[in-house]
Amino acid sequence: MEMKTRITELLGIEYPIIQGGMAWVATHELASAVSNAGGLGIIGAGGAPASWVRDQIRACKEETDKPFGVNLMLMNPEADEIAKVIAEEKVKVVTTGAGNPGKYISMWKEAETVIIPVVASVALARLMERSGASAVIAEGTESGGHIGEATTMTLVPQVVDAVRIPVIAAGGIADGRGMAAAFMLGAEAVQIGTRFVAATESIVHQNYKDRIVKAKDIDSEVTGRSFGHPVRVLRNQMTKEYLKMEKDGVPFEEVEKLTLGSLRAAVVDGDTKMGSMMAGQIAGLISRNDMSCSEIIQEIVTDAGKLLKL
Repeated sequence: MEMKTRITELLGIEYPIIQGGMAWVATHELASAVSNAGGLGIIGAGGAPASWVRDQIRACKEETDKPFGVNLMLMNPEADEIAKVIAEEKVKVVTTGAGNPGKYISMWKEAETVIIPVVASVALARLMERSGASAVIAEGTESGGHIGEATTMTLVPQVVDAVRIPVIAAGGIADGRGMAAAFMLGAEAVQIGTRFVAATESIVHQNYKDRIVKAKDIDSEVTGRSFGHPVRVLRNQMTKEYLKMEKDGVPFEEVEKLTLGSLRAAVVDGDTKMGSMMAGQIAGLISRNDMSCSEIIQEIVTDAGKLLKL
């Protein structure tokens, strides 16, 4: 199945599918599996230290000779060091979240790293294009983890119209129909997160994977809206307590204590009660956790190809 776009050319990948850079989830195991399957695997730096990120990059290089990327959360206290590691290790692609990566762009360009920021608004997309980004990921509010306000359906075409660089659609995409729809909106690739959490190569605890498979359409919840830090997760005891404290006007610092280490608790320990199980609204569509990254990508590409009559 031929699916050539400006993104496949830019990144040197077979299929225009990018794996989301999910903290704790997107390790070298998942990234190398997605890259070997013809997509672009991403290591999620999350809140990890720079030394961990370097180890992950080196492990990924051992497992694949295909391009892969690193997602840098700009709020990470070691963001400056991680940005340097990405340049030093000559990582092919960097995606960025939570802010403006402007101060690292010249260093990354020198290292020939392709820069693809995640944006949740047209204004940020335009700013990123002016700053020298090669593409942008327009991420709708349907996605898991930290989110913006606009939906994928409304954000993607507006970003496509606003910039000349290629646009990657993210948020609420888990199958060929979602990919075909994103292409109809003008995207030239899709970023998929939640579906890959349930892949066989994902190191996520089985309890977490099971919860994604069991999730229904209404099972995701957004915490932290009133604090200006909205995060989409699957509902559980933790979200119930968090939302009650939020409603009761408990200060942010107090409420945040509830979520300290909660993502690790879900991913590593399989704590589905108090763990933070980040997942998009599309989780209700995911019914299997026994498929490899290669099988997932082949299924999505084949189904999208039929719909797009490729």
